Amino acid sequence: MVTLDDIRTAQQRLKGVAFHTPLIPYVKTSGGNVSPPQPQLWLKAENFQPIGAFKLRGAYNKLVALTPEERRRGVITYSSGNHAQGVAFAARALDVKSVIVMPRNAPSTKIEATRGYGAQIEFVGPSSSERQARAEELASKHGYVIIPPYNDEHIIAGQGTVGLEILTDLPEAGAVLVPIGGGGLISGTATAVKLINPAVKVIGVEPELAADAQASMREGRIVEWSGEQTARTMADGLRTQHVGEITFAHMRRYVDQVLTVSEDEISAATALLAVHAKLVAEPSGAVSFAAWHFHQDELPQVKCTVAVISGGNIEPQLLADILHSYHEH
Repeated sequence: MVTLDDIRTAQQRLKGVAFHTPLIPYVKTSGGNVSPPQPQLWLKAENFQPIGAFKLRGAYNKLVALTPEERRRGVITYSSGNHAQGVAFAARALDVKSVIVMPRNAPSTKIEATRGYGAQIEFVGPSSSERQARAEELASKHGYVIIPPYNDEHIIAGQGTVGLEILTDLPEAGAVLVPIGGGGLISGTATAVKLINPAVKVIGVEPELAADAQASMREGRIVEWSGEQTARTMADGLRTQHVGEITFAHMRRYVDQVLTVSEDEISAATALLAVHAKLVAEPSGAVSFAAWHFHQDELPQVKCTVAVISGGNIEPQLLADILHSYHEH
């Protein structure tokens, strides 16, 4: 299990690489009145990272931990987009060759950014299991070191720096809402938060159409969903078919509950963040806010909640469509 020392070590390594992102108060303005007067929700703006998402934290922490011999071999990973960018960015910073296996249906903005950081891209079909299989095949053929997207203690420790920053900036936080794909972000964040202050509630959020983590937590074992099932959600960063064994162990120990949100709620949350908070969030990054906005009755009644906005790498056309449909309503 990842310790607080592991996460603090990651924080030292990330200085000057990943940003300590701000907590932004969410204040909705309507009809000339500002409500609520005291911000009850703070947004952890991970969309402000150099790659537009939190994934840089774990990827860089993992690459720094490699031996010189491993770095010489080059690295490979499999990702729908944000981890791809994190690994490509970290590899370029550390002068390491990177190969990324991506689904052909990944957002073009994420593909272009990953290529822009100097990575070599291999394309496969939409399922996360297909990506992983291809990466393992190439790794055994060429000797690359695999950088897992989430199921790794160095990755978890890097993502856990999000939790350290939240409690440093807002010690009075009563609850933290975190998106769940493979579970790296919530594992690390929950570990940091609970080891500093066990009273803080940590709640995972995922799409109804990719609710494998909620099913896993309820059944006490890892439940896998098919690629066809998870491909239905617009939250492309959360289409993982199952959480990892390592991330699941941390989730079982430190996460209080997992909520799901609908596609309409995700879309509305993305629009509300743009209109009221002036934050560009991708659908995967907006699920935490969707839970706060639409599921108050299922959340712990605390004075102060933090929603982690995990990324902002959204296709411009998708954002335009979401804002158009929001204004239509």
